[in-house]
Amino acid sequence: MSATNGKLPVGFEMRPACLEDIPAVTEMMNESSRQLYGVDQFEAEEFVTDLQAPGFNMETDTLLVTNGDGRPVGYYEVWDLLTPSVRVNLFGATHPEYEGLGIGSALLAWAEQRAYRAVLRAPQEARVVIQGVCAHHNQRARQLFLDHGFQEIRHFYRMVIDLDQAPAPLEWPAGIHVVNYAEQIVDLADIVHAVRDSFKDHFNYVESSFEEELSRWQHHVLENPEFDPSLWFVALDEDQVAGISLCWPKADANQDMGWVSTLGVRRAWRKRGLGLALLLHSFSAFSQRGKRQVGLGVDASSLTGATRLYEKAGMRPDPKYQLDMYEKELRPGVELSRRSLEP
Repeated sequence: MSATNGKLPVGFEMRPACLEDIPAVTEMMNESSRQLYGVDQFEAEEFVTDLQAPGFNMETDTLLVTNGDGRPVGYYEVWDLLTPSVRVNLFGATHPEYEGLGIGSALLAWAEQRAYRAVLRAPQEARVVIQGVCAHHNQRARQLFLDHGFQEIRHFYRMVIDLDQAPAPLEWPAGIHVVNYAEQIVDLADIVHAVRDSFKDHFNYVESSFEEELSRWQHHVLENPEFDPSLWFVALDEDQVAGISLCWPKADANQDMGWVSTLGVRRAWRKRGLGLALLLHSFSAFSQRGKRQVGLGVDASSLTGATRLYEKAGMRPDPKYQLDMYEKELRPGVELSRRSLEP
């Protein structure tokens, strides 16, 4: 029996998730990941860190579906932390053995209903949307979005490079030197300012409260056991932050791959080769640590041409990890998120 109108089939129950559920939810998500990618992508500790982010409420922002034995078979999160509240993001999956029963449809219907709270908080004239992503080759998930009135709007790549030889030599632009965060020459507020300035020209960017964003970054840094300040590279022009490469020691649960999480150059320092230099510097650091690969995520239609930069550095898309973004409009209005480089 399939669910209709967002209702679960007989024999299943739904409720908010709690921290005690996370080990079992992690295993369920990894069951899905193994089917899609052949690897585990999730770790319970990182789930817990994310779910304890400032402003996130598991009671209102998560939904867990269990079978008759109490086993998790579906799970969704709704992320609505932006101020202004104009874009809501969803994340989750259905256990592969329980696909086709309507569980995903019930979860997505709940997510849409939950997302409408953003409309009440958004500026009166603003357009409000809900967005989700899925693997390009996950036909069930793609069809689920389409059946619920979502439209495909974007593609994202994972780009990788093998570190089987020494990284290409790099040259810093005149007047630039690089430090790492562990040296305590810059503070987190400086980095957050640089991230905001670097990403103003990126698709989906929304100008939000600096204080709220800083609070989320503080949580991200202080509560994540994987954080390594010596892998956060900061390019300085005298005492000004010109660019950043914020790296993490692994990609998901893949210990052999270093991850460039945030690479950005502030507007005033672009077109001088700084982005390439930061990237090559990151490759070198990972090579010295014995990593076999480095990866990062990128908008396939990057407004700033990021894919060309990564290709110049020797990276290539991994087609297995292409993600497609789907969007549904909750309320029409003025678009406050970045969609083009036009003013």
